[in-house]
Amino acid sequence: MNDKIIIYQKPTCSKCRATLSLLNNSGEEFESINYYETPLTADKLRELIQMLNMSAHDILRKDEPAAHNLDAASDDEIIKAMVENPDLIQRPIVVRGNKAKLCRPPENVLDLLK
Repeated sequence: MNDKIIIYQKPTCSKCRATLSLLNNSGEEFESINYYETPLTADKLRELIQMLNMSAHDILRKDEPAAHNLDAASDDEIIKAMVENPDLIQRPIVVRGNKAKLCRPPENVLDLLK
């Protein structure tokens, strides 16, 4: 199993910055991916959602204006919207091996550091 830690984040997000701080303080090596600079594909987003054991609806930022017309949308429609507008994705998402955590709150990352 690949034990590499990867954080998918947005640098201006306070939860992302707090999670990055916890990772930096852990002493563990990790890769940080700003998914605004390196956009997520639909396939990668599906993979992350599956690893999170959630649905696309679960990681949809419902307060975003672009989310208001997605209430009755299918997971595929939501994923397509997220790929086109990354602001719709709850963040940060941290992956280690075959496990992933939505780090809201940031302390959720600690479960991956044990």
